[in-house]
Amino acid sequence: MLLNELTVEQLERAAGMLKAIAHPMRIAILNQLENGKKLTVTEIHETLGIEQSTASHHLGILRDKDVLSARRDGKNTYYSIKHERLNTLIDCISTCACQ
Repeated sequence: MLLNELTVEQLERAAGMLKAIAHPMRIAILNQLENGKKLTVTEIHETLGIEQSTASHHLGILRDKDVLSARRDGKNTYYSIKHERLNTLIDCISTCACQ
């Protein structure tokens, strides 16, 4: 689909997703979830060394903007990247930032 074929709503949704991603801690979270990984908030906050409430806050933003999906399994909620193509964007951001 060409950019000029996108509706205003689609462009606004895309901008919202990019704004949600554009935070250092959220990029770190997405790096943890890259390539199909499914992690709980506990696994994420322990791996990144942040408070659980902070991790939950950022996960909520990413979920709200349709970047992440969440699947409940008993007491745990597993977070994963909702759209496989976002892995390409995350990889690009990580590669470009490390040059």
